[in-house]
Amino acid sequence: MDLIKYTESGLDKRIIKAVTEMGFSQMTPIQSQAIPVLLEGHDIIGQAQTGTGKTAAFGIPVIQSVDPKERSVQAIILCPTRELAIQAANEIRRFSKYIGSIKVVPVYGGQDISGQIKLLKSGAQIVVGTPGRVMDHMKRKTLKFDSIKTVVLDEADEMLNMGFREDMETILKEMPKTRQTALFSATMPKAILDITKSYQKADAVHIKVAAKELTVPLIKQYYYTVKSKYKAEAVKRLIQVNNISRSIIFCNTKKMVDELVGALKSYGYMAEGLHGDLSQKQRDMVMKHFRSGTTEILIATDVAARGIDVDDLEAVINYDIPQDIEYYVHRIGRTGRAGKEGKAFTLISGREIYKIRDIEKICRTKMTKGQLPTGTEITSIQAEKYIGEAKKYIGGQKISLMKNLVEYELSKGEFTAEELAAALLKIHIGDEAAEYNIEEKYYEFKSSNERKYEDKYGRDKKAGTRKNMFNRQLKSVGDYRGKKKNDGNAAVKNAKSYKSTRKFGKK
Repeated sequence: MDLIKYTESGLDKRIIKAVTEMGFSQMTPIQSQAIPVLLEGHDIIGQAQTGTGKTAAFGIPVIQSVDPKERSVQAIILCPTRELAIQAANEIRRFSKYIGSIKVVPVYGGQDISGQIKLLKSGAQIVVGTPGRVMDHMKRKTLKFDSIKTVVLDEADEMLNMGFREDMETILKEMPKTRQTALFSATMPKAILDITKSYQKADAVHIKVAAKELTVPLIKQYYYTVKSKYKAEAVKRLIQVNNISRSIIFCNTKKMVDELVGALKSYGYMAEGLHGDLSQKQRDMVMKHFRSGTTEILIATDVAARGIDVDDLEAVINYDIPQDIEYYVHRIGRTGRAGKEGKAFTLISGREIYKIRDIEKICRTKMTKGQLPTGTEITSIQAEKYIGEAKKYIGGQKISLMKNLVEYELSKGEFTAEELAAALLKIHIGDEAAEYNIEEKYYEFKSSNERKYEDKYGRDKKAGTRKNMFNRQLKSVGDYRGKKKNDGNAAVKNAKSYKSTRKFGKK
């Protein structure tokens, strides 16, 4: 489809000015389809994922329909989480920057309700909130629906997943019949379709953004076949070899989030988890640490990560492959933003390769099979890093005192310069290098046949295995004789043939 340029859209010039300042010149597919329909006054059912520009798709028409002179609530936007509500409110404020007197108020749980009541009484035109808190204000009569022109249900499927269906329906029943209703959802389960039939006009326009329009081309995507018990170590190696200092790791369960946080902390990383069992205060603290850079790695479940909008993410790691393929796009879309290149790494077991093929097919993308770095490679990378830092230091710092100390030590003749430098390097790299040099663990998934021939040190055990195989086949002769003569003869023939074509005891 042809995408619309904002300068040619016919929108309010003040909105165009704000959008242009934000760095947008052309509408995304969902914006190009939804904005004109909403401006015409139609209800819409928008099927689109996070990261496609949905907030602008409904936020811009809402702003244009609001009367700044009327100091009453004219639009309500429902979001599943506090983070999404705050994010949407902030974006709508930016879109309305040059339109005076439009007030946007977010309302959500975990915050003192008296402050929200005060803001609502001061004359808000747009309210963005979670269903539970909107219901609370509705019961207190601190939020009135008399002047509502537009209702938006953002991430409707997530609100259902979080148990908000009853709240959503209670709120919609209280809205004026003449309202315009816009529903956005990544998926369209039966429960969503039931809501659209009950609370939207019969001529509601269905807009769908295909998966091929969702994958971000600037993201390099890799997958690694890893046994489950080695996944934490695999994450550590990926972080090291790619020199990642800021990332989000996605897990499918709360338990896995907590376990991975513990594992990465034991490796010396500043990692914190985010999932549904945390209180609002704990969630706020985790996000504060991550945004400030105190926490390097955020580990989260899909629902808990809704609404997280953090810049400068170098990579996204799928510790577990998402249960819903559409979540893959949600996850990786958090890196590779603002024209920067991002990386996405997915860890799978050997049996999950079909899910990679499904992702490639549905999302119209290509994932490269990656090879985890060996212990030797990791050690070399770390050594190069410290040597590089040393070279920079030589060029920009006064090191005469240190040189004198080193020269004094060398004058004793106990060590060479190479030995002293190597020892200092080892101190920086730590015990990890020694660990890697002891043995190389099995990180990749291996079939049972492959494992028969290799032990944990990687030595070939085929010689002994071949002898055992021959002995088993000879033994089968005795088992078969007297029972199935023909089968027994075949076993002897096969065993002798096997012996004649193999040299036992040698590789």
